[in-house]
Formats: sequence, structure tokens, C-alpha cells
Amino acid sequence: MESYAFVHFSLNTYTDQSWGFGNEDVNLFNPKDLDCRQWARTCKEAGMKGIIITAKHHCGFCLWPSKYTAYSVKNSPWKNGKGDVVREMADACKEYGLKLGIYLSPWDRNDPDYGKPEYITYFRNQLTELLTNYGPIFEVWFDGANGGSGYYGGANETRTIDRTTYYDWKNTYALIHKLQPNCVIWNDGGDRGDLRWVGTEAGYVGETNWSLLNATGDVPYNMLHYGLENGNAWVAAEVNTSIRPEWFYHPAEDTKVKTLPQLMDTYYHSIGRNATFLLNFPIMPNGLINERDEKAALEFGKAVKEAFAVDLAKIKKTAASNVRGNNKDFGAGKAVDSDNDTYWATDDDVKTASLTIDLGKPTTFNRFLVQEYIPLGQRVKAFTVEALVDGSWKEVANATTIGYKRILIFPSVRATKVRLNITDSKSCIVISNIGVYDAPQILTAPSIIRDQSGKIIVNPADKESVVYYTLDGSAPTTTSKKYTGPFQTDGKLDVKAIAGDPTTGKSSPEVEEKFDLPRKDWRILGISDEKANAVLDGDPATVWHQGKDAKMPVDLVIDLGKEESLSGFRYLPDPGLWGPGIITTYQFYVSADNKEWKLVDEGEFSNIKNNPLIQIKNFAAVKARYIKLRALKNTEGNDNTGYAEVDVITSQP
Repeated sequence: MESYAFVHFSLNTYTDQSWGFGNEDVNLFNPKDLDCRQWARTCKEAGMKGIIITAKHHCGFCLWPSKYTAYSVKNSPWKNGKGDVVREMADACKEYGLKLGIYLSPWDRNDPDYGKPEYITYFRNQLTELLTNYGPIFEVWFDGANGGSGYYGGANETRTIDRTTYYDWKNTYALIHKLQPNCVIWNDGGDRGDLRWVGTEAGYVGETNWSLLNATGDVPYNMLHYGLENGNAWVAAEVNTSIRPEWFYHPAEDTKVKTLPQLMDTYYHSIGRNATFLLNFPIMPNGLINERDEKAALEFGKAVKEAFAVDLAKIKKTAASNVRGNNKDFGAGKAVDSDNDTYWATDDDVKTASLTIDLGKPTTFNRFLVQEYIPLGQRVKAFTVEALVDGSWKEVANATTIGYKRILIFPSVRATKVRLNITDSKSCIVISNIGVYDAPQILTAPSIIRDQSGKIIVNPADKESVVYYTLDGSAPTTTSKKYTGPFQTDGKLDVKAIAGDPTTGKSSPEVEEKFDLPRKDWRILGISDEKANAVLDGDPATVWHQGKDAKMPVDLVIDLGKEESLSGFRYLPDPGLWGPGIITTYQFYVSADNKEWKLVDEGEFSNIKNNPLIQIKNFAAVKARYIKLRALKNTEGNDNTGYAEVDVITSQP
């Protein structure tokens, strides 16, 4: 299927939360313009093959009228309790020729029996409803978030479970296979499914990606990211990410929709690395996909079609260094005949070989696609791609694994021949398809930061681009002010920028960053480590971790330099892959004198381990000069505390 969609929609949508607590009012759910046909149409036009709907997220609210709970659409004002979002989604998928998938959260913060054996019966009853009433299901998706604080029918407590045993996955899987025998299972909840998470929600899998794991045993994050070369179970990778930073809709993210270059980058680092691509659409409170998200998805689908519209290798003259038994049925031409059931193969003892494609004339290209014949497994461990330029062979790319599909990107080259060199393989080589393409250039938007002194720094993605920007929130064009270097600013700013190519006249998507007050007079108190200034420097790439001697709870105290009217704060954790010291539970205090402190906010940073993005928390406006972020718990269960950035939200203009 290669590409399919998530849609996230629940009571979280109406409370601006990432994870619901389980006590949100069902009367909030009233999507008066809900149109699942719009969701399906958007996904279809973007080139996707199916949609997985979050039938129940962690809060426990059900998008279908489950007979096993009152916490569902049947008790909401939407359609006077007669609605069924899952039914409308199933009907829309059928109309548009899409497959339907189901996300059902194993964790339920509403149900009073969660953590007890009785809940498993409830969970399976709901699973049975979903797998018997809505037609064929192509994938069941079980989130790995399990146990913690919740409403739990009014208990308002923290419950823990052993995710490896509590759900009795063996019998749950048997139920799924009985009800939907053609369905695949995605599970990050403690038992091996048919598909695997890749250890991050940022939108990429490892450069080396084996579709194998071991059938039993714990799976460390790095194994999820790269697979296991000699694993004994086929567990293909699924790259899941959202078209916005978060999974549910937040109005503050309307300017953070992924750009076309970002979406294409994810495509090349998922589908182009032997994985499937699961792209999420957060549904708005009115029941629609936001027009910005829809526009981005349609541009993405169009760009993929354009990039791979013309295969320069199709039906060209080919030659291979070895052909299995010198049999034309396994000849080099089988790799360029557009037939997935044929393949070039080598003799049993040949694990290194080359295949050359004669393009017939000097031809420009910048993409190379190669696929193994997956029914016979994944074999290739390393390969290179060469181009014959002016009579000499030049290496243009190299990589490790291939699998179902591998796409390599490189600067445009003009050559008469292309050569694939398999330099290492687990066994004899079986290549079903090779493609050569000249993809149109897509300019990448620049990045924008403001340092502690208030200077705006714009970094273009490539040296050839010219950056144009505005400071008043208006859309930049190639006639806007040209960026020539860092410049000093003051006050709140809405900075927008594009990158333009002077030779072609093309420009990148627009990037926007909204900045609060500069932090030039801010000081971190009680800490002598100069590296701590990374918390305030405006650069998300610099990170500071408090020393090992700092025991939880840990306080970060900042002097703002003068009294400000505060209405929220921002916390960016270590954004690196599996970054350490990520705070999950916090308290936020303010003070006028650094002596008397007032608690103004506390809670959790939901899903921050898997999606280490900037966390934005709002509270009632209060005047203060000092702030204190207290870390109560981190993702690792130790005393490590890390910060990339800490900032405040002020309520004044």
C-alpha cells in the first residue's frame, strides 16, 4: 500500500489537549460540519490507499455507539446521539476505494475497570464491535501508551499495568485473526505485531532498514529503527507522523503544517527506505480537515506523481555481470519491464553483481529506485549506483539495504549509462524493479531563530538560495526585504520567510515563526554551569542537562529582568532521537521576589517521549518577575533533566 492516512478526532479536539484525562464532557462533541467524505477525498487525491481512524483514544471516548459504555457519541449532542463516525468513515472509504483501518487505544482513562481483569473483556467486546460491523479492516492499530493517571470512573488515581501480560495479546490476536483474517496488526504495547514502530514520530526510519525482528523478546529502540538483519520474523516498518506537530488539532499549529519539502523528505525517508508511510490529519472541531492541511496533502500527492512520472530506465538495453543459469527468464531486462512478478536473479553462489542500463543518449537524472523481489525475502546488504559521464564511471550514491523499495537522491547528473553494483548480499540477488528519474527541484524553506539578544537569524537550506522575509506577518515574496545577515529586533514579532532561486524564479514554501519578548535580560539563577545558557539562546539544537547530583524534583529558576504579565510557558526538550532527560510531569511557579512562589500550572507533557516537540502550556494571566519550572518525572525514570529551550508567553501586546 506504501502510503495511507491517520485521522485523529476525539474530545481532545475540543479541549486543545494531546491526551484526554477521561473526564471530559461528552457534550463537547458536536462536529456540526462533519464530512468523512472530505477526509476520504483528500487522502485519495493525495495518493493514499487507506485511512486508519482513532475510534477510541486514551480518554476512552468512542466515536461509534458502543453498547458497552456511556462514554460515546450516542450520548453526545451530535445528531442527537444517533451518529456514528466510524460508520461514516467506513462508507466514505468504500465510496472512494480506500481501505479502512481501526485505532483502538488499549489504555482507557475513563473506564472504572482499567487495570483489572474485567477491562480485558470490555476491551475485546469493543474490538469485536469494530471488527464485525464496518466491513473489511486492513489494519488494527494498538498504541503503546499504557497506564498512568486517569479519571477511571471517578477514582482519579494512577494505575499501572504490566503491558507484556495484562492485555493477553495472544488471545486478543486470535480474536482479530478470527474476525478479520486479512488484517495486519500494529502494536507498540508489549507484543510483536505484523508491523513495527520505528522508534520516533518525526517521520523517518533508519538508513539501514531490515524488515525483520525476532519473534519474541524485548525490542530496544535502535532495533525498531533499523530492524534486525538476521531476525526470524517478518515485521515491516511503518513510519507514522502527523502533517502538523501534534496528532490532534490545535489552532496554534495552523502555521505549522508540514511544507511540501518536509513531506517529500518524509516520503524519501519512509517509502524510500523500505517502509510504509502513515500520515496523520488532525480533524478540526467542526469535523473537517483544515484547508491548509488539505492543500499541503494535495500538493504532496501531485509532487510525488511528478517526481516519478517518467521512468528513464523503462525498456532500455540492459546487461548484467551474472544471470541465473544464463536463463533469459532471470535476465537483466526483467528489472526494467514494469512487471513486479519478474526479476533479475544471479546464481546461488553469486552475492555481488552489477546491472547496467544503457540510456541511449546523455540523460539528466537525480533519483534512483530499486526493489527486491520480496516474496523471496530481503537480501541486499550494500550497493552503489554509478553513472557513465563523459566516458568515465562516477559513483553518484551508495546505500545499505533495499527491501521492497529503496530510493536514492543525489545532485543531478548527465550520463549515458547507469550501473547498479550489489557489493554485499545475504544470498543470491533478486531485483524486481529499477527506475531512473529526473525529479523537479523543490526549494526548501529556511529556518528562523531569535537568539537571546534579540537577533533574528535565518538559515537557508542551500547556499544558492536567496532569503526574503517580512516582520509584520504579511506573506513574503521575491520583492520583500532580502536577508543579508542577523539583525537586531525588539518586542513581539511575526517573522515569515521564503527561499528563492534567482536563476529560475522559483521560491520555497513559506515558513513562519512567532516570537514573544526577547530574553536578553533573562538570567538563570542558582546554577554556575555556563552551558545552562543553552536554555535561553534561542537555538533548538543546543541542549543543557542538569548534573547527576540534581535529584528529582529539579527546579529551573529564571529571572526575567523585570516584571511581566505572563499567561503561559513553553518547554522544548532534547529534540534528538531518543534524547535523554525529557520531562513528562511538571509544575510551573511564578514569583515577584524569588521568595514567595505561586503555583500557576501543573500536569503532564503528553506523548513527549515519542514526539519531543515544543510544549505550550497556558494559564490565567499573572504578573511576575521570576519563573520556576519544576521537573517531577522524566521519560527514563531517573534524575536526568534536559532542556533545549524554555520561554514564556506574555499577555501584553
